[in-house]
Amino acid sequence: MENLANKKVLVLGGSTGLGLATAKAAAAEGAIVTIVSKNLKRLEEAVQQLPPSATYFSVDLSDEKSIHSFFETFGNFDHLIYTAGENLSLAVIKDMDLADSRKYFDIRYWGAVAAVKYGAPHINAGGSVTLTSGIASVKPTISWSIGSSICAAMEGFTRVMALELAPVRVNLVRPGLVRSNLWDSMDQIERAQLFDNFAQALPVKYVAYPDDIAQTYLYLLKQPYSTGQVVTVDGGALMI
Repeated sequence: MENLANKKVLVLGGSTGLGLATAKAAAAEGAIVTIVSKNLKRLEEAVQQLPPSATYFSVDLSDEKSIHSFFETFGNFDHLIYTAGENLSLAVIKDMDLADSRKYFDIRYWGAVAAVKYGAPHINAGGSVTLTSGIASVKPTISWSIGSSICAAMEGFTRVMALELAPVRVNLVRPGLVRSNLWDSMDQIERAQLFDNFAQALPVKYVAYPDDIAQTYLYLLKQPYSTGQVVTVDGGALMI
C-alpha cells in the first residue's frame, strides 16, 4: 500500500461532509491537504480542523472556466478527490422542473468532468483520481431519477477515464446513506426518522457518518493495483 506521508492530496468539495472527513483522514496519515469549494466561510471553518500545512481555495465548481483557472495556477499534486455536491430536489417525473433539474449535473457531474480534464495533466507519477457516486445508480427509488442518473453517469465516466488516463489510477466510491449535511434541507424529525428506519433495516444496524466513508477514499488512494473500480460502502443496503 502507498504511504500518504507528504503526498499532496486535493479534495474538491472538501469543506463539509465526505470531502472534509476524507481530508482529515488523509492529513492524519501525513498528507499535505488542500480543500476546495465555493463557500469561503465554510472553507475557513473547515481548515481549522486540519493541520497547519493544509490550504484552501474558493472555486466555483459549477463553472468550467473557474476550474480551469484554478488548476493552471495550483501546480502539481499526487491525488485528486471529487466529492462536491449539493442537496438534491427530489420529484417524480410528472412534477419535475427540467430546467431546475439540469443544474444538479453542473457540480456533481460536469464539475467532476472539468476537474479531471484540467487536473489530470498536473498529477504526479503514481497518482490517482477518486470520484463519487451513490447506490442510487443500482438501487433506484421513486423520485430519485436525477440522483440515480448522475450516479450512473459518474460510474461510466470513471471506467473510461481509467483507460484514457492510464497509468494514473481512476476509481470511484459508491456510498449508501450517510449522515451528512446533504440531508439538512429535510425536516429534522423526518430526517431522524429516516436514519432510524434505515439503520434498523441495515445488516450493520447503523447509518454511516462521513468518517466511515472516508476510509474507503483513503484505501483507493493507497491501493496501487486498483483502477476503474466502483467500491460500494453501504452497510449492506444493496442486499436488502
